[in-house]
Amino acid sequence: MENNLSLSKGKINSRKIAERVIFIFLRLVAVFVLGILGIILYFIFSEGFSVLSIGFLTEMPKEGMTEGGIFPAIVGTGYLVFFSMLFALPVGVCAGIYLQDYAKQGFLVKLIRLATNNLAGVPSIVFGLFGMAFFVHFLGFGASVLAGSLTLSLVVLPVIIRTTEEAVKTVPREIREASLALGATKWQTTYKIVLPYAFSGILTGSILSVGRVAGETAPILFTCAAYFLPRLPNSIFNEVMALPYHLYVISTSGTQIEKSRPLAYGTALVILMIVALTNLIAVILRNKFKIKQ
Repeated sequence: MENNLSLSKGKINSRKIAERVIFIFLRLVAVFVLGILGIILYFIFSEGFSVLSIGFLTEMPKEGMTEGGIFPAIVGTGYLVFFSMLFALPVGVCAGIYLQDYAKQGFLVKLIRLATNNLAGVPSIVFGLFGMAFFVHFLGFGASVLAGSLTLSLVVLPVIIRTTEEAVKTVPREIREASLALGATKWQTTYKIVLPYAFSGILTGSILSVGRVAGETAPILFTCAAYFLPRLPNSIFNEVMALPYHLYVISTSGTQIEKSRPLAYGTALVILMIVALTNLIAVILRNKFKIKQ
């Protein structure tokens, strides 16, 4: 009896030791990753903060992008984000609601979910090549805001579909059944009950998708981005400058890379600020709507 107790205590002690070792290892990994992230952020902020100014944000690029500002790239990024979400958000939300609440659950729906998950992991350059082949050449849109926005909408569409499905799935069945029992139709239940309840989750996924769109380079490289365009587009069929591609160009191309390097750090800092702002807005809105629920 005593031997059995000592054996069980030994097993418990060994499990506790193993658990402590694993938690210490995980903490060290987390600290290591956060440390690398902190070094990168410190480097970009220290190099790029001195470049930030009203002129840098509001002026046109000059002298082959070695002087001036990034205003066309900021506006171009805004255009791409707006139109890509204009295309992706309604389709993604409707598809997520349909797959979760309306589609007959079976092999076809599972296949669609599997394809959606796979698309979410496809490298963005594949979407860029598809956009160039389909939107730019086959449909004849050319290198334009429209082609770039449609390509970017395909990049974030799987994420919006999956986040919408997960948000709709969190709505308790009892609430749906109570609505139907009171005489509401299925659509009225979806519109009046399900969507408001799942709105915070849908909104969070959508805003995080905005951050991804703002930072993508490969999809716009083949579909809409211009190397140097010191003017604003006046049509969705025009080329456009964008912050990610602008950063890529001034960091890797040109004959005066050293002269334009400070502008590259400033552009990188602006992109980080935009992405951080979108994530902050997502957190605030999510918390706000959760409190209301």
